[in-house]
Amino acid sequence: MEARTAALGRARDHALAWLSSLDDRPVPPQVDADEVVRRLGELPDGPTPSADVVDLLAQACEPGLVAIPSGRFFGMVIGGSLPAALAADWLTSAWDQNVGLRALTPAGAAVEEVAGRWLLELLGLPAESAVGFVTGATMANFTCLAAARDTVLLRAGYDVRRGLSGGPAVRVLVGAERHPSVDLPLRFLGLGDPQVVAADERGRIRPEALAQVLAQGDGPTVVVLQAGNIHSGDFDPFAECVELAHEHGAWVHVDGAFGLWAAVSPRWSAETAGLSAADSWATDAHKTLNVPYDSGLAIVRDADALASSMAMHGDYLIEATGDPQERTPELSRRGRGFATWAALRSLGRSGVVDLVERLARHARAFADGAREIPGCEVLNDVAFTQVCLAFGDDEQTRAVAAALLEDGTTWMSGSRWHDRAIVRISVSNWSTTQDDVRRSLDALRQAADRVARVGS
Repeated sequence: MEARTAALGRARDHALAWLSSLDDRPVPPQVDADEVVRRLGELPDGPTPSADVVDLLAQACEPGLVAIPSGRFFGMVIGGSLPAALAADWLTSAWDQNVGLRALTPAGAAVEEVAGRWLLELLGLPAESAVGFVTGATMANFTCLAAARDTVLLRAGYDVRRGLSGGPAVRVLVGAERHPSVDLPLRFLGLGDPQVVAADERGRIRPEALAQVLAQGDGPTVVVLQAGNIHSGDFDPFAECVELAHEHGAWVHVDGAFGLWAAVSPRWSAETAGLSAADSWATDAHKTLNVPYDSGLAIVRDADALASSMAMHGDYLIEATGDPQERTPELSRRGRGFATWAALRSLGRSGVVDLVERLARHARAFADGAREIPGCEVLNDVAFTQVCLAFGDDEQTRAVAAALLEDGTTWMSGSRWHDRAIVRISVSNWSTTQDDVRRSLDALRQAADRVARVGS
């Protein structure tokens, strides 16, 4: 008990020191991975006191940490951690519950059921839907697409338990600008590469192109739509596309890793119209809700279809209807629902709406401020929380991105969109303030000025 208390006390001290440094520290890491490897040292011959291990880990890793929880990290859509959710995540590790069976860990199962119900209410999704707590958006897509695959094959008279080789081919139709976290699960599921449907200049799937592709074939079909394009932030036209897909007997899945959260606010009612008519939805509570990692959400309208695809059975298991393991690919896992419940309970309905709308306001402020920087071009209409910038040619744009990282005030990642190098801003963190936006825009302006001076 003494060792446990000492180790946890040291961890608390290091955690609070890290969090208190975020406002002032550079956002990029100060050393590379090779240096952290050197600092971690070799495996000792004998034991080390637990508190000393914690100290060594914190001291070796701290210089190699990225200030992702900072309000000035905009490099990727990965958010931060709300205080209540972070604290609940600490408890999750301390409680050490294996949330697979309802009878074995009733607290973990209950929390996931309550949090799942709240999520469905907030997102306006069918109340009968099943919610599975998985690792992230990729596994959320995998879980939903497994249910989709098995269901469309069963409708065609084929049971996937016989294997895929003897069954009819499953068509999976995706927009040209879908995220790769859709393609990877399709390979996991033995479905191979999807069939690509044309998208418009904002990255939205074209309904007329989808209608044409749907009409060109028959058999088991899955259509994947997108809530939140990774570059434009835009939304596929759900109402029209879902209706088209259902007319052809297709299952409709929505990849909404960060953009699904727009459904909580009336601000995006037009963009999300028809979204709730789909058959499954994937999102990540870490991205927009700001829950610690291990917080993917797989939502399937037909709970029986999800259970049929996911549930496992064993003579030693204390099985009950509604077990959490019926909704995820895993039997053994941590209690992911505790932190999600805490985030939702701390914010309440109005707080979730305010969080989502505040992130979008910051994104619009970035776009407005960037337009005032000489040589800066804003490439997208800010539909949600993404902003794409260019500075002249590709070489200049990449140079601005590099200069930003060298300065360290903020992190905005480079990317490529519509065959142009860009600087992409993803606003995802609850802790971002107007001052963070101002400081980051100042750093962006100075980086652009330095690059322009060098090039002149």
